[in-house]
Amino acid sequence: MGIATGSTEPPTVDSAMVERLTRRVASTSGRSSTITAPFTGKPLAELPQSTAGDVADAFQRARTAQRAWAAVSPRDRVAPFLRFHDLVLDRQHEILDILQAETGKARRHAFEEVYDAAAGTLYYARQAPRLLRRRRVPGAMPGATRAYVNQHAKGAVSVISPWNYPLALPVGDAVPALIAGNAVVAKPDTQTALSALWAIDLLIEAGLPEDLWIPVLGEPAEIGDPLIDHADYVAFTGSSAAGAKIAQRAAGRLVGCSAELGGKNPAIICEDADLDWTIEGALRACFSNAGQLCISMERVYVHDAIFDEFTERFAEAARGMELNTRYDFSADMGSLTYPRQLDRVTEHVDQAREKGATILSGGRPRPDIGPLFYEPTVMTGVEPTMTACSEETFGPLVSLYRFTDESEAIDLANATDYGLNASVWTRDTARGRRIAERVSAGTVNINEGYGATWASYGGPMGGMKRSGLGRRHGAEGLLRYTEAQTVASQHFVGFGGTPGMDGATFAALLTRGARLMKRFHIR
Repeated sequence: MGIATGSTEPPTVDSAMVERLTRRVASTSGRSSTITAPFTGKPLAELPQSTAGDVADAFQRARTAQRAWAAVSPRDRVAPFLRFHDLVLDRQHEILDILQAETGKARRHAFEEVYDAAAGTLYYARQAPRLLRRRRVPGAMPGATRAYVNQHAKGAVSVISPWNYPLALPVGDAVPALIAGNAVVAKPDTQTALSALWAIDLLIEAGLPEDLWIPVLGEPAEIGDPLIDHADYVAFTGSSAAGAKIAQRAAGRLVGCSAELGGKNPAIICEDADLDWTIEGALRACFSNAGQLCISMERVYVHDAIFDEFTERFAEAARGMELNTRYDFSADMGSLTYPRQLDRVTEHVDQAREKGATILSGGRPRPDIGPLFYEPTVMTGVEPTMTACSEETFGPLVSLYRFTDESEAIDLANATDYGLNASVWTRDTARGRRIAERVSAGTVNINEGYGATWASYGGPMGGMKRSGLGRRHGAEGLLRYTEAQTVASQHFVGFGGTPGMDGATFAALLTRGARLMKRFHIR
């Protein structure tokens, strides 16, 4: 593992910036929380903390602003978001520095967030006017009933986002909610809140009215329940355990909820895979953001015919990855973000080693680079009794397994309570699609680990089984924030027939009409 020299001091995260970014946080507590830089372990910023009362006040302010915002046509509502797209790209160096400073990720992985924030926003800014406009649907009686569907904003939405992708995830959930005509009260993770606060500041600079996107900061024990209890809809990204609790509480109020949760994602590498392409792609799939990615690959199933060659070359490639703390694009992988993640990775690796697994690369922390670095680790011989086999590690750890036929690989891939993301690697794309359709995951990539499905914004993204509820992206990702309303008007003939028509005649008329509509494919 190489170490490149370079500055470890974040060049843009200073007190003036922190003061500017935190001025919209709803906080009257007088309390603050110190966040630290994962690269160094040193204090990075002091962030204000919110109370339950601050959350209630934020929702009250948000609802006041939302009423005027919902009255703006979707075509006009998208204007700030089109400007936001350009500003994110123009000022990417600011946010790249912030992302690295508060997460410890490599700059190339921070750029994935920048691209996603811009491209995902542009998708909805382009598509929302069409998706939200009133649409006509078949009426009860052709020619006599005219029926339309309107999409109304839900009101004030909670967006609760985690620390691992602190720009992409809050933007990805808040932007479609706002474009749909809602206001948002957002709780980013405190450790990585500066990225979300930067996005809020930038969008208001682009023209979003004040109080439509209000941030609150604090611990779930204090402000978690109020974020659900005051919301008209909840969008959550995080662990399966937390998602289940949030869904239960929201259900008690008959409030909608979407949740992207955990994953123990499989990759299936067929015997005809292009090994050069697959090894490069699998490294990204397993070790992007130091493996702290819900859709990264932790279980790799390799056909027996190529297992030995793939294993040798993949482990060698992992050993050659560059780890450093520089604010440039030289690192292949960065740091873990929290000490608890380092502890979890260490626990999974050490237990597997003690129970007989073979470590092919990595397998140790690297405090010589930074306090939370851990080497990209590849293992074989991982058995079901080992936590690394079944539990989500959420770190730079991947286990390799042999398979001999396609059905066996699919069964192994599906042998989990999770179903978020998967990948299939083969030169035969048609074969890859056939395999993909048999994998129980919300997204399946062919010859790519996660980017192909994630960045196809027109397609829904989310999990099956314990990996989530609902979908982000696509039409579903926007319309989840709306209430559908059907309005129908009746003309010429009513549902009691024409004046003076008896019931038997009317029933016979409708029966004949139903047969004719079927015959001529009107229905």
